[in-house]
Amino acid sequence: MLQHPSYRYLLLLTGTPVNLAVYFAFLRSKRKGKPNEMLYKLEQEWIAAGYRERLLMETKEQLERKHRFFGQPVEWSKLNQEAERLTEVKWREKLHNHANDRQEDRITYADTFAQLVKHPLFLVLSLLPGCCMYLLMLLFANPYLKYIGERLIMTIFVILGVAFLVFTILYLSPMNPAANIIGETATPEQIAAFNKLYGLDQPYLVQLWDMFRDIVTFDLGKSFAGNEDVTASIAKKFPVTLTLAVISTVVAVLIALPIGLISATRPHSFWDYTFMLLALIGLSIPNFWQGLILILNFSIKLQWLPATYNPQNALTMILPVVVLGTGLMATVARMTRSSTLEVINEDYITTARAKGLSRSQILWKHAVGNALIPIITVIGLQFGAMLGGAAVTEKVFNINGIGSYIVDKQFIPDIPSIMGGVVYTAITISIVNVIIDICYAFIDPRIRSRMKQY
Repeated sequence: MLQHPSYRYLLLLTGTPVNLAVYFAFLRSKRKGKPNEMLYKLEQEWIAAGYRERLLMETKEQLERKHRFFGQPVEWSKLNQEAERLTEVKWREKLHNHANDRQEDRITYADTFAQLVKHPLFLVLSLLPGCCMYLLMLLFANPYLKYIGERLIMTIFVILGVAFLVFTILYLSPMNPAANIIGETATPEQIAAFNKLYGLDQPYLVQLWDMFRDIVTFDLGKSFAGNEDVTASIAKKFPVTLTLAVISTVVAVLIALPIGLISATRPHSFWDYTFMLLALIGLSIPNFWQGLILILNFSIKLQWLPATYNPQNALTMILPVVVLGTGLMATVARMTRSSTLEVINEDYITTARAKGLSRSQILWKHAVGNALIPIITVIGLQFGAMLGGAAVTEKVFNINGIGSYIVDKQFIPDIPSIMGGVVYTAITISIVNVIIDICYAFIDPRIRSRMKQY
């Protein structure tokens, strides 16, 4: 973890009390010259390699040649003792010189921490102040949890970034919320009182800080128009849009995947041309026009389905789901066809055919799994676009959802209401993207292998 700068700073931040204690122990070890564990390992490696025995033999030979040169009698017991003493001095000198020449053999902070953690008392005492740090270490040790955790952290930055951009655009907008709400007859004193009440007279940075604080605490304040609680209002409206988007996505995917597979397995056939023509038409039809045509035919002329949305009547969801799901169905069908065509022309598919596998086995066991990655990507992107761009459909069918809520509030502009709707939408889209990233890891084994190596 210390090799990654971001994780290194997170470790120091989340375990500040423990890191301070380890740092003081590290300084104390350096001052006292405490033997390094690496030095001990080096000594054991040299002994196992026979370096000390060779140094002892060289020292004995030198002492023996010295005695013979001066014509002194050789007393082997004294010579062995002298050789042992000189060998020990040379051995220690060589070890310390080699350890000082190698930076990695010196006492490091990581070595000190590893030695302290081995003591049960230190581990128990550091559990409470360093619980966040140890959780981070456990998260890093599991590649799947690390993968999900990194995506969630990125999601937080995305949400804050979106909130910053939207707030800045609203702040620079020439529209005056006080004048729009109070009316043309508003006096300067009334406008000043309104701005002071809602903090609009504060500098940009102060308002930006208040906005971030409200997002973190999930207290989005009161709306300018109506003085209603923004969090409660969005909590009522957002599930409607989310429900429509989820149902539309499920229905569109269930229809589009078989259509795309049929077109890919029968290219340039009647079914291929027919399905792709319908998909192109579905991409070309604007949502508002399609909604009006459906209301005109199925609600007014045939009187089969209601024209407006009613949460107590399930039939009222059919027309909005069709309008929302048409574009997604067309996009997924075309992507399924192109991705499957690209996969079934690969060499491993040819090998599977040569081995005698049936058409269905090749398609479902080998082709579909490898073709799903771009399809899932498109589904996630289209779901986000559907969730954020459902305002037109909600207006056509008189749906009291988050899209129409943001559109109504942006002409004031009602900053707390708009920020609340944008933040809720950004959170949902970010969570969907995290789910898509997790699906990547379970579908593609290459991604799983890279997760373990990282």
